[in-house]
Amino acid sequence: MCIRDRAWRALQDRPETVLVDVRTNAEWAYVGGPDLAALDKFLICVEWLRFPAMDLNSRFLEELQEHGVNPSQEVYLICRSGVRSRQAAELLARHGYTTYNVADGFEGQIDAAGHRGVGGWRAEGLPWRQS
Repeated sequence: MCIRDRAWRALQDRPETVLVDVRTNAEWAYVGGPDLAALDKFLICVEWLRFPAMDLNSRFLEELQEHGVNPSQEVYLICRSGVRSRQAAELLARHGYTTYNVADGFEGQIDAAGHRGVGGWRAEGLPWRQS
């Protein structure tokens, strides 16, 4: 079972498990994101890099804690393609969190034609929505 499917199953089965989207405000607004409404959960959105400058969010950990995320929870992290979420997962792990990176991200990897959509959350048919 891939990490994306494992994340969905953990979110279904364990009430304390959370999914954190670390993409930018612009990505959330224009691309969409995972929809956890069927699980009676909310996606937690905290930018890893601040748009538009794309500088590191120095308050990342603090903002997660403001959303109620704590080290006793399993934290799955997702971004566009798995790079930023891996970086965020590594930071959280250093602070005692149990983290998992959704490696293919929301949009997935690039196909032979140069388009994103291979293996990502959206491409694999998991629930998502646009604003």
